[in-house]
Amino acid sequence: MITVEDVGFSYGGQIVLDGVGLIAEPGATVGLIGPNGSGKSTLLRLLYRALRPRSGVVAIDDTPVQALRGRALAARLAVVAQEPPAETPITVAETVLLGRAPWAGALHGYSRADRITAAAALGRVGARHLADRPYTALSGGERQRVLIARALAQQADHLLLDEPTNHLDIGYQHELLGLIRDLTTTTTLVVLHDLNLAARYCDRLVLLNHGLVAAAGPVEDVLTPDILEPVYGVSVHMSAAFGATQLLFGPRREVSAAEVLDSRKAAVR
Repeated sequence: MITVEDVGFSYGGQIVLDGVGLIAEPGATVGLIGPNGSGKSTLLRLLYRALRPRSGVVAIDDTPVQALRGRALAARLAVVAQEPPAETPITVAETVLLGRAPWAGALHGYSRADRITAAAALGRVGARHLADRPYTALSGGERQRVLIARALAQQADHLLLDEPTNHLDIGYQHELLGLIRDLTTTTTLVVLHDLNLAARYCDRLVLLNHGLVAAAGPVEDVLTPDILEPVYGVSVHMSAAFGATQLLFGPRREVSAAEVLDSRKAAVR
């Protein structure tokens, strides 16, 4: 379980997150959505300790993340961040094997079981054929699949992903999010910009706006025109397709000061 309680964070005196809270239940896939600059990636960085909150608590299975170190953290948490890894001259197979590094012996290195686990993770993302290629020679979409494979190879029971569908074509977007949703023993928090993908593959959603939680709950409770229109400043039409909520968006319209105020009041409540 991932728990965020009353978390605040500022960059140089500018408030980025203000009293944010969320709960991701064991085995659930929770989508973190919201406009650019709403605090999504910052919240993820707080969860994997790249940043420290100004206030509040970030915890995994009731243990504050700041108290987790080394293998204890690696066993709980795997991350696919937007920050690219170093451009080191290693192969795809070696890149994915890095996910097994927390478990490798200091003297003996990677075991046969580690290599089997890494190869299986590459297979799960449809990238076994890339194993011998240099990671630096891959396209953006291929790199994204390899980084997800590395996270899967780690076999942690919590997974954080920051825009994992970036650079992927439509087919791989659905394939990878379907794979992530089917990780029923893994608690997943995923940042997504595409609200239709969030509707199809997430169990619950948390909508951030101006550093506040504007809405949180089941997909059908969050992805409504009344909630989305003042946050995104566009017209929203709801329908259903292929067994999930489908959203259509109209031209940007002017959002009144009253609507902005109402959305912020709702976030505070």
